[in-house]
Order: sequence, then structure tokens, then C-alpha cells
Amino acid sequence: MGQTQEPLPKGIDINVPSVARMYDYFLGGKDNYAVDREASDELLKVVPSTRELALNNRQFLVRVVRRLAEDHGIRQFLDHGSGLPTQNNVHQVAQSVDPSSRVVYVDNDPIVLAHGRALLEENENTAVITADMRDTDGIFSHPEVERLIDFDEPVAALFVSVLHCVKDEDDPAGLIRAVRDRLAPGSFMVICQLVSEDAATREFVTDFMDKSTHGNWGRVRQQRDLEQFFEGLEILEPGLVEVSTWRPDTDLAPRQLTQEWIEYGGVGRLP
Repeated sequence: MGQTQEPLPKGIDINVPSVARMYDYFLGGKDNYAVDREASDELLKVVPSTRELALNNRQFLVRVVRRLAEDHGIRQFLDHGSGLPTQNNVHQVAQSVDPSSRVVYVDNDPIVLAHGRALLEENENTAVITADMRDTDGIFSHPEVERLIDFDEPVAALFVSVLHCVKDEDDPAGLIRAVRDRLAPGSFMVICQLVSEDAATREFVTDFMDKSTHGNWGRVRQQRDLEQFFEGLEILEPGLVEVSTWRPDTDLAPRQLTQEWIEYGGVGRLP
């Protein structure tokens, strides 16, 4: 985005890296600034698989949404920490199965709202709202959420590659419970985050991202930490896994080849 001269949406600080814009950079997008690219390149020096990890994570999101729409008849999606629009967004995948599918994107980065509204201005079944994903009450009572989502019917609540942005003191497991407890039986929770079994990697990335984003970061966790996020849910096969191995489309689908850190999680159903 640094190549364009478009006016900045209100509230954007181009001097502080944004997780959403760094992710956009890793995906090959253009909605990022020099500060985001510089931070991303520094991260790649220590964890060089980060770009492939981001691409594989995006494909996981696409597969999950398609499977929930096709196999389980889900027609409502609430995407927490959605990030910037890219190819094969949640609404595009879900509405390719059923055009009446309804999607609400939630993010606290003002650039997401600006670009999302431009993308969705002619799609009455999709909305993007600016909100902190920790504010469950505010999200569920938001006019656009009330317009599009019927919580008496099954919903897919997505937390894809975002919980590592939530600090332990903000209780990410409690956040998941707060959302889960408001959903109808037959709803789904899609949860994954960055994990590493290597203490040095966890410490470096957590410290680097916390400092780079001025505190807008939680921590890289371990695989065992995610088990609490799925309490009370029926976990779909193949269970909690590195996400490139979650129901790949073909045996030739890209896999996460390096393991210094991975995106780990799965899909749970409310009984």
C-alpha cells in the first residue's frame, strides 16, 4: 500500500506494525506499509517458514468454511479477527455453496473496516464491523450482527490465527467460553493459533511481536494449551492438528514442512 497515495483511513498509525497488515504482506497482498514489511522481514530471519505458514493457514480457513457449508449446512459465519480482505474470503466460499449464507467479519484494525466496506458494499448478506474480539457483549449486540446472525440457529464462530494476539490475563479460554455459551446446539467453533514446542522460538516471537506491535500481542503457546479452548466441544476428525493436515483437498496439497512454529488447532461442534 505504500505505493499508493490514497488517503489513510482514520485511526491508522503507519509507524506501528499491524498484525493484520503483516499477515497481508505474507499472503502477497498490497494493503501494508513499510513498517509492516520491515517487521515481517525481521521475523522471517528467525522463523523463515512464516510466509508458508500464513498461506497454509489461509487454505485451512477455506477448507473449513467449505466443509461446514457443504457437509453440515452452516449458513452463518462470525469471523473474529478476520484481517484484511484477500482471495477466497469467508463470504465468497460460503456463498459459493449457498448465496444466502450470511457472514460478519470482526476486526479492530480500522484499515480492515475501510477495505472490507468497499468490498462488501453491494453484498447485503455480509458485513464488516470494527470491534475488539474480546468484547463479546458488544459484538453480539452490534446492529449488523443482529441484522445478519440468528443465534437461535447454528453458527460457525471462527477464531483462525488470532488467539495468539490475546494475552493470558485477558483469558482467551474465557473468551471462547463466552462465545460458545451464546451459540445454539449444532454450532461450530473453528480455533487455531501459532504454537511452538521450542521454548526459544516461543520466547523470541512473543517478545518480538509484543514490542513491534506496541503490546497488541499475546503469546505463542504450546499445543497442550489449546486443549482448554475445546472443552465441551465434539472435535471433528482428524482432531487437533497442524492445520495443513486438516482434511487436505488432495495428497499433493501444500504441507507445513518446517516445525519451528506451526499453526495448530481444529474444529469443534457444540452438542
